[in-house]
Amino acid sequence: MNLLEATTDPKLFQSWFRDEDTWTAWRAFLGAVFGLPLSEAEAETYRACTNRQTLPETAYTEAWLICGRRGGKSFIMALVAVYLAAFREYRQCLAPGERATILILAADRRQARVIFRYIRALLTEVPMLARMIERETADEFDLKNRVTVEVGTSSYRAVRGRTLAAALADEIAFWPTDDAAEPDYAILDALRPAMATIPGAMLLCASSPYARRGALYDAHRRHFGKDGSPVLVWQAATRVMNPTIPQSVIDEALERDLPSASAEYLAQFRSDVESFVAREVVEAATPPGVVEKAPITSITYSAFCDPSGGASDSMTLAIGHREDERVVLDAVRERKAPFSPEAVVLEFSDLLKRYGLSTVVGDRYAGSWPRESFQRHGITYEPSEKPKSQIYIDLLPKLNSGEVELLDVPVLATQLITLERRTARGGRDSIDHAPGGHDDVANAAAGVLVSLQKQPGDYDPDMWARLLDD
Repeated sequence: MNLLEATTDPKLFQSWFRDEDTWTAWRAFLGAVFGLPLSEAEAETYRACTNRQTLPETAYTEAWLICGRRGGKSFIMALVAVYLAAFREYRQCLAPGERATILILAADRRQARVIFRYIRALLTEVPMLARMIERETADEFDLKNRVTVEVGTSSYRAVRGRTLAAALADEIAFWPTDDAAEPDYAILDALRPAMATIPGAMLLCASSPYARRGALYDAHRRHFGKDGSPVLVWQAATRVMNPTIPQSVIDEALERDLPSASAEYLAQFRSDVESFVAREVVEAATPPGVVEKAPITSITYSAFCDPSGGASDSMTLAIGHREDERVVLDAVRERKAPFSPEAVVLEFSDLLKRYGLSTVVGDRYAGSWPRESFQRHGITYEPSEKPKSQIYIDLLPKLNSGEVELLDVPVLATQLITLERRTARGGRDSIDHAPGGHDDVANAAAGVLVSLQKQPGDYDPDMWARLLDD
């Protein structure tokens, strides 16, 4: 039985697909992915959503679904996972004691729970599938046919060591960016070898679009609209895939924020979000192997702190100095949540004193507590005059001109590389981390490096020497 037949079978999934008119586009998508015959209406939808003219004759082993929000993609991912787990046979490809895994990776734990609830319903509410369940945990089902359906969050470390019959990546455009500069590529690179021993193993990636970068955009650029490509890319607006969403909701969103709503509901990559700084620029500014520089008594240092209450965000500190036209980073500290704010303030104060500092500039955060906490340890905390976006904007020319020396701290490089420049409707730029990402270390480092830049009116002994010579 193929998947489309299973959606019309009253003993299987028919109860979820009773209103056939609302599922027309999804039937076209599933038929295309699995190489099934398409009706005329489904073929028309296929051509519109893939920009291809030739209908598929065989199943795809790799497909990318770019779909607007509330289109139903999470449920479809769960449906595909359950079908591949229950209706395909993998035992001939497995070593004794080995299990085949259908792995679904979500952007975060909340999204993972949503997909897992869909999977649980599809398995437990269909009696013939419920009888296949051997064991259930908080994030996986072991079936009696030596197949495991597992849901987790995006991490390339979690992929290794499994034999994958399928890998389904949900909301890949929004995966966190803390573990690597390009985590989507890192995870995909780990997935593909794990699928190598199962013939016909499927990679299915689905997401609403975001910025014009990363694996999702790269797949669209290389395969969308190209007949004969072995990789299917399907791009469709929300109402194409789910016509039950009121058009008025989409119209209101488009009126409020056209770039955001075009991505969220029309499945268009955002043109107002670009990378802040090139990877090559950050790498050129980073001396290999230098993770910290010891304090030198003849150097005058400055420091910047990005405080945190200790519950969710990191608290960070950066120390640097100026050498003629160059600004140099000497030390960075990050303490990840959860932590005691008072304990971290004490630790940071001790480090500041090592570099001969009694003052630290910091983000305007949480009222007066950073100032009062640092003051108890003999450190004056001064709120920054510049907002974070302006600090990043002021840092960029120095980075691009090679006048900045960073430290070989991977999290710093990652956070700088993944910063995003967004252009608001008024034309003003803002710089911040990507959704799901962090920039606490980058903020502290940028803060101190910008504070070290020469300002108009600064005393310049070289200039006075040249004037005296003249």
